[in-house]
Formats: sequence, C-alpha cells, structure tokens
Amino acid sequence: MNITLDSLRKMKAGGEKFASLTAYDAAFSHAVSTAGIEVILVGDSLGMVLQGRDSTLPVTIEDMVYHTRCAARGNQGALLMADLPFGSYSTPEQTLENSAALMRAGAQMVKVEGGRWLCKSVELLARNGIPTCVHLGLTPQSVNVFGGFKVQGRDEDAARTMIEDGVLLDQSGAAMLLLECVPSALAQQFTQSVSVPVIGIGAGPDTDGQVLVLHDMLGVTPGRRPRFVKDFMAGQDSIDGAIKAFGEAVRSGQFPAEEHQFSS
Repeated sequence: MNITLDSLRKMKAGGEKFASLTAYDAAFSHAVSTAGIEVILVGDSLGMVLQGRDSTLPVTIEDMVYHTRCAARGNQGALLMADLPFGSYSTPEQTLENSAALMRAGAQMVKVEGGRWLCKSVELLARNGIPTCVHLGLTPQSVNVFGGFKVQGRDEDAARTMIEDGVLLDQSGAAMLLLECVPSALAQQFTQSVSVPVIGIGAGPDTDGQVLVLHDMLGVTPGRRPRFVKDFMAGQDSIDGAIKAFGEAVRSGQFPAEEHQFSS
C-alpha cells in the first residue's frame, strides 16, 4: 500500500470510502498502516490522550515535530498528516515555517483549523509544495470561543457560512477538508459542494472518509465516550483486529451508524 493524495481523489471520484486513525509513535503507526488504514493523523489530540491535558491547547510545534518523526518511522505506506498546533499558524509566514518543519519530520500533509481566513496561508503552502487539510466545524483549538465541545452548523447561517468557507478553501488550493461535529445533512451537502476529499468525525456517513482518535476507538480513553465514537475493541481479540474492523466498517458504510450522528 502506498496511499497518495491522488489515491484519495480517485476514491472520492469513484464513491469509495477511506479510513483514517491517529497515531503518535512508530509502533502504532506501523499497526495502523499495515492494517490498511489509508490516512494516519499525527494529531494534537496527543495533548489529551498522551500528555493527560484537558485540551489540545498546550501542545507545541516541538511536540508535533517529535511525534511526527516517530510516526513516520513506523509508517508502511499510509498518507501521513500532521497537525499544526495552537498558535503556530497565525500568519502565512509562520504557517509556512512550521509546516516546513513538520514536512521535514516526515509529514506528507499538514492540517490546520479555521475557515476562509486561512485562504492566503493555504495558497502559500500550495505554492511551496505543502498540501493542506483544513479542519472546520468543531475546531478543538477554539473550544474557549465555542464555550465547550458543541455541535456546529445547526442554524442556517452557520451552515451556509461553513459551506462557503469550504468552497473558498477548495479554490485556494486546499488538498483535503475535515468536518467535525456537524449535522449529517450539512456534511453531505458540504461534501458534494467541494472537489477535494472530505474526512468526517461526528459528521455522518456521507463524507468521503472517516477519522477517529485511535485511543477512543480502542476504548482506552478515560471519561465519557463522545457520541460519534464506537469501541472497535469490543468483540476483538487484538488491537490489529480492532483496527481492521474499523477500516472495514468505514469502507462498507456500516460506520458511522445512526447512533453516531447529529441532526440539525
């Protein structure tokens, strides 16, 4: 397996679903990629699941470079995407500098959180050979602005703005888009409105791909499980089996089921 952006574009065009999981080290990166998961995300979620923080905000670019380097060493052909952490992409120039550091560490794409205000940064990265995934909807780095982890895009104006942002980012050269915690009907309309692959998490079954935090889908994250998460370790006798079960459920359309979705 050697997944590229072109692979994901062809899957979208052909109506094929793809799967994505987080991984933060060589061992889990190896396990995820050899199980056939198409996209590995070195997420700033490591701040919560590895560092024990209550949000992603304390994660630094140095943290992300270190974990990206580790995950790259174990990767066996998945597309490796890495998050730019809080405060590391305030200007296009800062975005380019920190994205280049992640690419040198082994990332093949960077992910940023935001909307149309990122268009200039996306254009700059594209000109410099750095593919970008833009994360919309519930963006965890803005949790203090949202007043908590809440479903986004439920009112008509917010939904329209989100779709407009997606179209503008697509036109600016974004290679992929990610939607988190939005109503399923909005995610379907959004995915149909843009030309690039769309990954969903808590965004219903109609996005082109699905992503979960590895620790969540293995059932080892402490605290209350988010609605959009399924424990894929249940009924499995190995981590490899759980990872494969997740990939198969995404590609067959069995996940996310109705109980993992949000309505308007």
